[in-house]
Amino acid sequence: MADTSGTKSSRPARALDGITVVEVSTFVAGPFCGSLLAEQGADVIKIELPKTGDPFRRVGHLSSLGVSFAFLSEQRNKKSVTLDLRKPKGAALFLALVEQADVVIENFQVGTLEKWGVGWDAIQRRNPRAILARISGFGQDGPYRHRASIGRIANGFGGISFLTGEPDRSPANPGSPMLADYTSGINAALGIMFALRAREATGRGQVVDIGMYETIFRLTDEMAAVYEQTGKVRMRHGAAAPHAIPHNHYRTKDDRWIGVACTSDKLWTRFAQAMDRADLARDPGYATYATRLDRRETLEQIVSEWVARHTRDEVLAACVKADVPCGPIFGIDEIFEDPQYAARGTLARVDDDRLGPVTVPNVVIRLSDTPGHVDTLGPNLGAHNEEILCGRLGLSPAELRELSDREVI
Repeated sequence: MADTSGTKSSRPARALDGITVVEVSTFVAGPFCGSLLAEQGADVIKIELPKTGDPFRRVGHLSSLGVSFAFLSEQRNKKSVTLDLRKPKGAALFLALVEQADVVIENFQVGTLEKWGVGWDAIQRRNPRAILARISGFGQDGPYRHRASIGRIANGFGGISFLTGEPDRSPANPGSPMLADYTSGINAALGIMFALRAREATGRGQVVDIGMYETIFRLTDEMAAVYEQTGKVRMRHGAAAPHAIPHNHYRTKDDRWIGVACTSDKLWTRFAQAMDRADLARDPGYATYATRLDRRETLEQIVSEWVARHTRDEVLAACVKADVPCGPIFGIDEIFEDPQYAARGTLARVDDDRLGPVTVPNVVIRLSDTPGHVDTLGPNLGAHNEEILCGRLGLSPAELRELSDREVI
């Protein structure tokens, strides 16, 4: 488990040091994008509504602070400033921050920033080098652009929910209803990096337009091409892969689950040997990719029965010895105990001055020379008002108090 500590002044250099981000977004997609940039050193200023803040503060299991652990994890390394962009002074202060920024992130319904007078045209006038990342359910154009959407809607519209679940049951969540939020945040961060690279050549910022449903549809591999060319509609297959076998989750003797994935004849031969059934690899009925698919039901029964006679550790050991892709289906309790997670520091233990040590997922993108890091968890609402509004925009303490009295901040 990785232990996180250190301040910006003492820490090693990071890839996005010197990049300033103003994030005006709520819930998951936009904030997750901001957290990815903040991990790599970007100075991310999160704009929240006075008094209430991001509603995601109260979604999920609440910590003793009255703020959800999800918020604490996904707002890592950020600074919180409260501004009501619906009020002229709040909008003016926002644009003053934008003037000093490299990137702006927003994920409101299409047209919201324009309604407040702080849309792309206003941003570009104040800072032609600014990059605006816009995440919405259906993108910035098209007939559905104004529709409200969250992750569950994007998962369904993007085609992945239809594929998830057992064949004879209703479509299920693809792991999490927020899958589209997280994938959209990743794609937005990638788009920002593209735009920063382009700015080096042009000197100009641009809009990064992310439609959440499109980030999901992009994950559906050959589905579009197969439908166009053959008319075949892919249906639900449960945990099984539609075009490979054995490629499924299987219950073990000790009532656990394990995943096995054979995607070639060579892997199938190895797995048959691991089951002590080398004869199956020679059998014309199972020897090739095509014949195995034709006998899916029978082969699944053979594999399921073999796995059911062994513990999960026994199955795993046999597959590892045979060099067959195989792995346990972990619950979070087992993740905390696994030596691979420990060796890689995949669990980051953050020493929070409010809660003490808190464990969250660590930085995924690992850079050898300028590694990212989880320094802090999600900040208290408005914790950085004075630092940002006085320190960077030059407001006096008296002006800050007046803005607070008027509920602008």
